[in-house]
Amino acid sequence: MPEIRSQSAAAMAVAASALKAQQGRMRIIAENIANANSTARTAGGDPYRRQVPVFRPTKIEGGEGVSMIRVEGDESAFKTEYDPGNPAADAKGYVKLPNVDTLVEALDMKEAQRAYEANLNVIETARSMQSRTLDILKK
Repeated sequence: MPEIRSQSAAAMAVAASALKAQQGRMRIIAENIANANSTARTAGGDPYRRQVPVFRPTKIEGGEGVSMIRVEGDESAFKTEYDPGNPAADAKGYVKLPNVDTLVEALDMKEAQRAYEANLNVIETARSMQSRTLDILKK
């Protein structure tokens, strides 16, 4: 009997770690989208650089979950636009724009939301199984 409880608790712990990781991922994606049209504060300076979460497997109670260990800047090139009147323009009149593609970010957000929902379903299913087991034991 204790085996069922520990397996259920392990499933919930793994799903909870994934929920936390996806929540962090969605926060970073939202930050990227919010800064997609920003420019540098100084002439010729670099604008906002797209951020990317880095995950790693993590040992948790009864299993292996996931955690976000850090956030790294995306090293892809900045976009440039000719706008000599912009205060952030360099000497040639070009303004560097963030390396954020809002379509990619929207797709990443949808994927993170679906992963979050899937892990919520795991927790709900584990709770339901625990409840059914208790109901069976009561009879």
